[in-house]
Amino acid sequence: MSFGFSFLPRLYLKLFGYFNTIKIERDEVNNIFLKILHYLNLESEIEDFDKIHSSIEKDVVFKGTNLWILVFAIVVASVGLNMNSTAVIIGAMLISPLMGPINGMGYSIATYNFHLLGVSVKNFSFAVIASLLASTAYFYVSPISTEHSELLARTSPTIYDVLIALFGGLAGILAISSKQKGNVIPGVAIATALMPPLCTAGYGLATGKLNFFFGAIYLFTINTVFIAFSSVIISQILKFPIRTLIDSKQKKKVNTWITVIILLTIVPSVYFGYSLVDKEKFIKNANRFRESIRLFQNNYLLSFNINAEEKKLTLVFGGSDLTDDQKSIISDKAKDFYLDDVKINIQQGLSILDVKAELTEKEKLKGEINRLSQLVIELQQKQDSLNNGGKFGKQLLSEISALYSQINSCAYSETNIFDERNKSITKVSIVSLTSSKPLRNSDKLKINNWFNARLNADSILVFFNNQK
Repeated sequence: MSFGFSFLPRLYLKLFGYFNTIKIERDEVNNIFLKILHYLNLESEIEDFDKIHSSIEKDVVFKGTNLWILVFAIVVASVGLNMNSTAVIIGAMLISPLMGPINGMGYSIATYNFHLLGVSVKNFSFAVIASLLASTAYFYVSPISTEHSELLARTSPTIYDVLIALFGGLAGILAISSKQKGNVIPGVAIATALMPPLCTAGYGLATGKLNFFFGAIYLFTINTVFIAFSSVIISQILKFPIRTLIDSKQKKKVNTWITVIILLTIVPSVYFGYSLVDKEKFIKNANRFRESIRLFQNNYLLSFNINAEEKKLTLVFGGSDLTDDQKSIISDKAKDFYLDDVKINIQQGLSILDVKAELTEKEKLKGEINRLSQLVIELQQKQDSLNNGGKFGKQLLSEISALYSQINSCAYSETNIFDERNKSITKVSIVSLTSSKPLRNSDKLKINNWFNARLNADSILVFFNNQK
């Protein structure tokens, strides 16, 4: 069995004509062409059709082990998306059994096995519902609801996702049909990424973000349709036997439905793919524009924000104040980088004049703060003096009572006396003594002299009181 491509004989004649012009023998051309066909031929590696049929039928069923593996894989993938862990997501895709019913749908359509198609669709629908329930339940109870990059990547499918699903599906069904399966099927599971979109759809349901739900479901639909379509293609190319009776009208009806489903799936992705390319082009041109105005007439570009969705640029400059003419020059310069329809918002983030005024204001504030700080220090010193006055009076009492035992109390304080005549202020230390017996004038004089020597103050007033 070979691929049966009708263009190969024509290709052979062209190659022979080319080689003949450079005087290569016909036998040599035959050998070269046969070697090429040998490398392209799949006949020797195709598994027995009955074994392929049995393998696909077995993988279609979702119950018992397959069902539990699916639920566990969904939870693992949900945790990976929740924690933004690519490794965990890849692990979930490896253990997911979702490829089975999808290949079953494609194989059954290609062989017109409507009974197997019904079983595949039923099991696939059950698997999708179970997956959505499991992922929704997880994200509903999860305390983390941050939209990481792994989640966001599954909400905007494009034509590139169609290509991944198609060629990944082709590799997968070829691996199933081959005796040498190798590690292709796990690789296909990773490349086509069936699990993450379902989990992202569950996140959208759990958080009430329907744009996440519909975007992820559309991506999952793309993967499903084109993996199944690739199974149809390979099944027909390899001429898998048709095991049921079917007339030409039914075949035509099936082919029509396949065409309609593929068109309905692929058209939106082409639009999204065009939008993606357009955004990338806009971002590239905007970055080139940014480099050209990084330094503009004594102004430095402090910030440059790109909004590709609305085609809007926000520029923040620092330096001298930009005039309207300067802003117009900047806006016109964008046209040199194919940014004709862009909306440009130019802002003055930091002006030199504003900086000078701000520095002057800061100096004033700094002086006021220093003045207030000094005032606080003086008030604190006064408060400390009042608080320590009683303690110092106790110290003076212990010293003076050792000389004059009849003195039994002492009060000490400091104050300022204002002299109206001289307009001066004198700091005075005041001592008040109380004695149990009247002191002689000579003793009072000695006590005054003792306090003058002890306190070493500019002015001291000592008051003597008799205890009654």
